[in-house]
Amino acid sequence: MGKGEVEFIGEVTEVDGELSKIVLTEKACPGLLRIEEHSHLYILYWFHKRDTPKHRNVFKVIPRRHGETAYRGVFASHSPSRPNPIGLTLVELVSVEGCALTVKGLDAFEGSPVVDIKPRSSRDPS
Repeated sequence: MGKGEVEFIGEVTEVDGELSKIVLTEKACPGLLRIEEHSHLYILYWFHKRDTPKHRNVFKVIPRRHGETAYRGVFASHSPSRPNPIGLTLVELVSVEGCALTVKGLDAFEGSPVVDIKPRSSRDPS
């Protein structure tokens, strides 16, 4: 397998309880056209605090956060330690102001780079 390249399109700039603010780059900002037509969005973001060789080489984890004590494969978990540290969260769109989105339910930290944004489709499972 080869390697790809990811260009970050923005950053999580604020986290306040359930609400988070995402600010897109000037280049990516036109991609928000008509985003307000969607109530929910998938946010793909980079686990920047886990982007180390140690965390990228984890393939088995014990999800202690969920009270488990047995190993499972990283692809069968929500662990932030992964070969490609990409997070995915379905969020509710609260507002759009220029190149900034306010969303509810994002589980990323302030400073997390944003990889992509996709609207939830009516074909997606609820």
